[in-house]
Amino acid sequence: MTRSIRPDAVLVQAVIAGALSFAHLHDLAAAAGQSGWKAWAYPISVDLLLVAAWRRLRSDGPSRLAWCWFLIALVASLGANVATAGLLDLGEVPAWLRILVAAWPALAFMGGTLLAHSPAPKSAGDRVPVPPAPAAPAPAPDPAPAPEPAAALETEDAPALPVADPAPAPQVPDALLTYARKVADDHRARTGGPIDTDTLRARLGVPDPMATAIAAQLA
Repeated sequence: MTRSIRPDAVLVQAVIAGALSFAHLHDLAAAAGQSGWKAWAYPISVDLLLVAAWRRLRSDGPSRLAWCWFLIALVASLGANVATAGLLDLGEVPAWLRILVAAWPALAFMGGTLLAHSPAPKSAGDRVPVPPAPAAPAPAPDPAPAPEPAAALETEDAPALPVADPAPAPQVPDALLTYARKVADDHRARTGGPIDTDTLRARLGVPDPMATAIAAQLA
């Protein structure tokens, strides 16, 4: 029983609050010079814009467009309720308020049109998956190189190279040969054996070919 009474009480409260807000908007529009059916159309446009913005927020999630028009409609409704609470003399409405009331229909029409026809953001489930790009074909392998002819065939076909003559032995000066004999005799006297080529080259300070030539003449 308690559960069935609560929705009714909430509904009654909403109807009373809506009727009072509706009446305040009507009184303000009538005081601003909107007489007849036009005074009754103002609260309808304000409440419809407020409901449309709220439904857009509930269905599509938070968005700047819906929040902007929701706040505009809320300020218009609250402003009318506060203005009719005795803060304004409804017998002498200021000019700026008359301008706002006269401009409201165009503003409400633009807001309702934008809320009704602006595309809603697509959710993740509505997005069409983009197929991946096809992979590039693998490059064809290079052909195997042709086998080279046997080395034996090239050897047979190649002409024989002339054999180079051996380099002539270097000429040994007489003075160097005489000094080399003294070094060899000294080495024999100390060691009891003939001097070798490496020792002779080290004692004389000459290159290997010259030392070899001197050793050949001392033998």
